[in-house]
Amino acid sequence: MTAPLTDDNISNQQGFQDMKARLHRMLINRMDLTKLGMLEPDQLHEEVARLAGSLLAQEDTPLSAIERERLIHEVRHELFGLGPLEQLLADTTISDILVNSPYNVYIERRGKLERTSVEFKDNEHLMRVIERIVSSVGRRIDESSPMVDARLKDGSRVNAIIPPLSLDGPVLSIRRFGAEPLRMPRLIDGQALTADMASMFDMCVNSRLNILISGGTGAGKTTLLNALSAYIPVTERIVTIEDSAELQLQQPHVVRLETRPPNIEGKGEVTQRDLVRNALRMRPDRIVIGEVRGGEAIDMLQAMNTGHDGSLTTIHANSSRDALSRIETMIQMTGMRLSDRAMRQQIASAINMVVQVARLSDGTRRVTSISEITGMEGDTITMQEVFTYERKGVDKDGRVIGRFKPTGVRPRFAERLKTYGLQLPRSFFEEVYG
Repeated sequence: MTAPLTDDNISNQQGFQDMKARLHRMLINRMDLTKLGMLEPDQLHEEVARLAGSLLAQEDTPLSAIERERLIHEVRHELFGLGPLEQLLADTTISDILVNSPYNVYIERRGKLERTSVEFKDNEHLMRVIERIVSSVGRRIDESSPMVDARLKDGSRVNAIIPPLSLDGPVLSIRRFGAEPLRMPRLIDGQALTADMASMFDMCVNSRLNILISGGTGAGKTTLLNALSAYIPVTERIVTIEDSAELQLQQPHVVRLETRPPNIEGKGEVTQRDLVRNALRMRPDRIVIGEVRGGEAIDMLQAMNTGHDGSLTTIHANSSRDALSRIETMIQMTGMRLSDRAMRQQIASAINMVVQVARLSDGTRRVTSISEITGMEGDTITMQEVFTYERKGVDKDGRVIGRFKPTGVRPRFAERLKTYGLQLPRSFFEEVYG
């Protein structure tokens, strides 16, 4: 048996981790699992705290009241939660948790990365937490299947990768999503866009324009998609299709579909393309695709071109023009033999608007461009920018200085808005917004 920890080393992190691991083992050996399984969660936690307190009282190690409370609290997380991650998951200001190794844990808060003091005991400890996450959603992770995507109960998206693919031990990434999604008023308050831009989006969604949201990783594409979806009338039937469920639509008539990876034998996979095809048979008024990333692009375009107006989706791209090029690449991935002109005609006739979002150097997210697709000119898709974000520099605190401004172009979709009884004010395209 391990000797009791001394007063000299209980105060350091490794000593605390050793004591926690030891108390954890003793609790598992002493607990009556049959009895505990019959208790309510609150009673269960109280019983564990009582038993842990009794075990600590038998130890010779002197502990302060604060150390004792912290030790019992963290052991409870080890037994019923995700160990050291629980304190990070409880912090609603954290958007990403990045575990690079047991002793190297980063978070993203308000668009900025920062290192934390949170640590796991060792690789085995981190691996236990990963296995607990993965097993809770019916997946597995081991040497034969060393990568996995999963989802926590609160909707947070999890990716784990372990050796031999990860050279320095298990790596865990968690993308957080708030219990309440950011709505348009909060995005306006956060200066992600202006009230006039939001008003135009409201009109565009209600007039059933097909909108593509483009941006890099962490730029806020899904957040904006959630905000735009709030403008869909409550009378419509919406089918959402996602690789990993993240959307939080508020309408009463929503059908949520999610892809399924292959099982251990490599069978049973259901792709986004399969779900898009199936969604067309479900009598949708709107199809919302979390992110288009493969062969489903051609099915999405065909749906948009055959009566399923008002569709919304996102794509990884650095500019509006790059987004269209990526869709071309995705169509080619299907093996369909379409000429460049035929592909571009499909894209130009299907998508009405491309919204570019970006995470700036100070960590803030902005809608940096709103462009309308106007058609074809020869073999080229023609676009015109309606709004842009003009950057002017950074202030002494590193914050980006800029302004939203209209380009002065009155979009062609203004005529479509009229058919829905909506009118874009002239001021949208004559004033400059700070």
